[in-house]
Amino acid sequence: MANKTVETNAHVDDFLARVETPEKRGDAAVLTEMLTRLSGEPARMWGASIIGFGAYHYTYESGRTGSACRIGFSPRKGKTVIYLADGFARRDVLLSALGKHKTGKACLYITRLSDVDLAVLEKLCAASLEYINARYPAV
Repeated sequence: MANKTVETNAHVDDFLARVETPEKRGDAAVLTEMLTRLSGEPARMWGASIIGFGAYHYTYESGRTGSACRIGFSPRKGKTVIYLADGFARRDVLLSALGKHKTGKACLYITRLSDVDLAVLEKLCAASLEYINARYPAV
């Protein structure tokens, strides 16, 4: 079974122009700049609502295979979701210093960037990318 969220030819700027509030659009612009700089990859749409940077191919022990963005985010209505790797060194330490957020296994949920320390967020994203880059070759 493959990942259903795949890279598309949709334009990131068109998607960002439809983001509901000026604050969310501003946060999305900050994240787009940060993740472009950290990843060295251009922003691309993954599925209908994820902005991803770079790609890698994975195969789980279960046999499930697919491709995913190396790092990405989605400016959703309630919270912005940042897609990070799970299990890298310093993850918990960085999250404890981040500010107001919630987490899932590989998701970081932030209501607004002003709720978090941007320097810590940048370190968190850089560490996640380093972890992915060390384990999976670029596609």
